[in-house]
Amino acid sequence: MTLSEFSKVKVLFQKKVQNQLKLAVKMEENQKTNIQSEQQTTPPPQPAMNESQSVPETDRKKVILLIVGVVLIVGVAIAALVLLLNQTPDTTSHIRDIFIILMALESLLIGVALVILITQLAILINLLQNEIKPIIHSTNETVNTVKGTAEFLSNNLTEPVIKLNEYMASFKKLLDLLKIGK
Repeated sequence: MTLSEFSKVKVLFQKKVQNQLKLAVKMEENQKTNIQSEQQTTPPPQPAMNESQSVPETDRKKVILLIVGVVLIVGVAIAALVLLLNQTPDTTSHIRDIFIILMALESLLIGVALVILITQLAILINLLQNEIKPIIHSTNETVNTVKGTAEFLSNNLTEPVIKLNEYMASFKKLLDLLKIGK
């Protein structure tokens, strides 16, 4: 291979690499415009609030209030038990009836809470099916596009450069063996 043939091969290779790079840049620009159009349709994420300093104080106050509340409830329960032991059976039956009514109201309240919980669960399932799945699907498509771009660049840019380096090294070795290059 003469020097002029080598320079022709070099120029052809440079043109091919430039064409491949232009194609890769166009693909990347198309991908960026797709991502930008998706970002325009989704609202921007809200900035996280910095509550690290106020959280320990509010938590501490909540714990103290909870302990005080439990102590008061236990004290009232003990006082009511002592008072009930000293009452007549007629008064005890009235208190029992009031207690049964309170338990029925509590059961009603628990039923309403369960209905609200089931409704919230249905809303969550709807959110997962209709909002999260498409986001995951588009992310999957983006990852596959990036994977294809990487394979394309590997096949059309990296391999020819490696082959050219291989040919250049063998050509140099041949010149060294023939002692032409020194």
